[in-house]
Amino acid sequence: MRLSEDRISHLAHLISDGIWKDDLVDFKNDEKALLEIKKSITDYLKVEDEADSVARNKIRSLSRDVPEGSREWEILYKKYFEEEKSKKGFFN
Repeated sequence: MRLSEDRISHLAHLISDGIWKDDLVDFKNDEKALLEIKKSITDYLKVEDEADSVARNKIRSLSRDVPEGSREWEILYKKYFEEEKSKKGFFN
């Protein structure tokens, strides 16, 4: 995961405050709401990490060598990464 627990907590507070300030939701339990927001962020980051690993492994498994950072590698990475995220139900 790319974000520390403190950063995830900070983001969760920002999201919660933004939702409250825009009067979109009134939380019955602020702590429970923060926990759910943190869980959503963490779940999303896990999917991103898994998609990254799958995309990199697919490129490594190709019969030809595709150097990382090349235009071809970037195109393949984006394609495989997006495919894996959409399998998990996340879309851009």
